[in-house]
Amino acid sequence: MSTEPVNVDEFEELARQALPRMYYDYYAGGAEDQHTLTQNIQAFCRITIQPRILVDVSEIDMSTKILGYRISAPIMIAPTGAHKLAYHEGELATARAAAAAKTIMVLSFASSYSMEEVASSCNAIRFFQLYVFKRRDISTMLVQRAERLGYKAIVLTADTPRLGRREADIKNKMITPPQKNLEGLLSVKVEVESDQGSLLESFVNGAFDPSLCWKDIAWLKSITCLPILIKGILTHEDAIKAVEVGVDGIIVSNHGGRQLDFSPATISALEEVIHAVKGKVPVLLDGGVRRGTDVFKALALGAQAVLR
Repeated sequence: MSTEPVNVDEFEELARQALPRMYYDYYAGGAEDQHTLTQNIQAFCRITIQPRILVDVSEIDMSTKILGYRISAPIMIAPTGAHKLAYHEGELATARAAAAAKTIMVLSFASSYSMEEVASSCNAIRFFQLYVFKRRDISTMLVQRAERLGYKAIVLTADTPRLGRREADIKNKMITPPQKNLEGLLSVKVEVESDQGSLLESFVNGAFDPSLCWKDIAWLKSITCLPILIKGILTHEDAIKAVEVGVDGIIVSNHGGRQLDFSPATISALEEVIHAVKGKVPVLLDGGVRRGTDVFKALALGAQAVLR
């Protein structure tokens, strides 16, 4: 690229050129036909903005509060795993960037650096993303570590009873990145035959608890004093259920199009979730956000902030 990148698409192209194909496909790919991955972006394009003129915009404050914590703009860092595959400082650099931008980083359970290392890297507000394992004691220990280290909320990812069929990862025989947060708790060495495809898929399907259901929110609330956000809500019905079981926030998400293909684009699902919640808990959104106009559209439709 002859000039400095100025938007997300150009950064993505630089990543495609720089990264090994296995790693780029892991970051950029979606499930099956990647319909949802594509629609996450295209659905934003179908929404137009009706501008109003002659409004005083000489002083603008984009800051907002999420669960009582002030951030500089309604843009948070979503939980994504294995940053070290792209850059040697991994989540340590991401955490410092979040602190400099005065926003909240949601640390993935699958981070390349441990939650302890990230917590000590800088002073910032951080949430911790949780998956529930078949061995509930592992999930309990992760939550308790996060609370002890000063993470301010638990983000329960609830849309992964099994890993989505990510065909690029299958073709590439994607390895399981080192799971620093699981060291001493669970072996991540998965032995599979060469024709079985993604090692990552084999690990996830062997470790995550497919029986996770609404009654388990009470269990999660019993092991922590931290607020709980549930990530993966796409319907009116599930939004109502989330409020009924007492979560502290909702993230409208389809896992970046990486789980169930042909699930709706998140911006298309946002309004029905907002109407169901009726302001009782904050609603955030991820998926397809690539420009400031996308952030604006999500806010206009009721989201309190987006994750990118």
